[in-house]
Amino acid sequence: MAVARPIRMLGASCIILVLFLIFQMNKTPTFISKGPYATQPYEGITSDPLKEPTGEPTGHLWRATDGDYSPDSTDSPRAPAALISLVRNEELNELIPSMRDLERTWNSKFNYPWIFFNDVPFTEEFKKRTQAETKAKCYYELVPKEHWDVPEWINWDLFKESAQILKEKNIQYSDKVSYHQMCRWNSGLFYKHPALAKYRYYWRVEPKVKFFCDVDYDIFRYVADYNITYGFTINLFDAPESIPSLWPETKKFLAANPSYVSDNNMMNWLTDDQLRPEHTEGGNGYSTCHFWSNFEIGDMEFFRGEQYSAYFDHLDRSGGFFYERWGDAPVHSIGVGLFADAAKVHWFRDIGYNHIPYYNCPNSPKCSGCTPGKMYAGESWLAKEDCRPSYFHHVGTH
Repeated sequence: MAVARPIRMLGASCIILVLFLIFQMNKTPTFISKGPYATQPYEGITSDPLKEPTGEPTGHLWRATDGDYSPDSTDSPRAPAALISLVRNEELNELIPSMRDLERTWNSKFNYPWIFFNDVPFTEEFKKRTQAETKAKCYYELVPKEHWDVPEWINWDLFKESAQILKEKNIQYSDKVSYHQMCRWNSGLFYKHPALAKYRYYWRVEPKVKFFCDVDYDIFRYVADYNITYGFTINLFDAPESIPSLWPETKKFLAANPSYVSDNNMMNWLTDDQLRPEHTEGGNGYSTCHFWSNFEIGDMEFFRGEQYSAYFDHLDRSGGFFYERWGDAPVHSIGVGLFADAAKVHWFRDIGYNHIPYYNCPNSPKCSGCTPGKMYAGESWLAKEDCRPSYFHHVGTH
């Protein structure tokens, strides 16, 4: 006997509903809660992977017992790498705790050299106190005048007018020339310093940062052995008001050099318009997501390479480092996101790190002094500055 059409339709609907419920029950959980791919306001990550037990990276890892890691060893397994810091004499008391933390948790085992940079000579007190914090060798370098000076093509009247406009928008340091110089140097000149010519890898360290976790493997050897281009801990949004022309200038560069873009790029992360659409709109197409570069571990061969070098030169000539407040964090992040292989960008989830007010704190018995999965200290609105949901969605958690 034929089944009535309404009954058939009802049965089909029930089957579809059952299949949908099975799919929902078995699909991979998302890191995004009430966020970019939902209908409610974004309130941050509720299933932070840092709350899950966190161990060391997989694969072969070099230990302090695997070779002679003494500071003066001529047969050390150390990679061609250094800890670097652009720092002023007057920041010494803020730098010492940062050094002490990193030496205690990691470098006392591997003795990688420290290289300090300044646009004026370091004092004897600075040299004496920093060297006292480590058995490793310390070097004290001047930034070349031609690297630090404001470029000749910058119009000072335009700079002053632009700085005033940014200041009225509450953009911090907008009228401080030395801040613009620092951002420009960190963006495209530090790796050209003669003192770094014999090194390939760097770990950037700043004053006022903290490290919470014991790390028992040679991080630089890990980066070298697994061909990692860039490593980060914290992933944030930038202020769109500080970089309105950065993405338009980037698009100009890409239009002239389309072959420079990596086949496995992070374009979707850089242009995400779902997590904070007002930021993408203010950034003229750039989500403003970036790796917070006060912590970064990187391969200087990437920055010295043709693609990034040409990109920086294009940005530099446009004047945005001075007419706006382009930071090295978004510039590095866009460069890495476009020209590097995304598979070679690594989240160092096992390194406990803090630069006020943000944290990277893993759930590990090797960590103390921070709360696993707690991303910030302060008001709850800081949660919306976390760009990891977009990164995890578009790139992954590797």
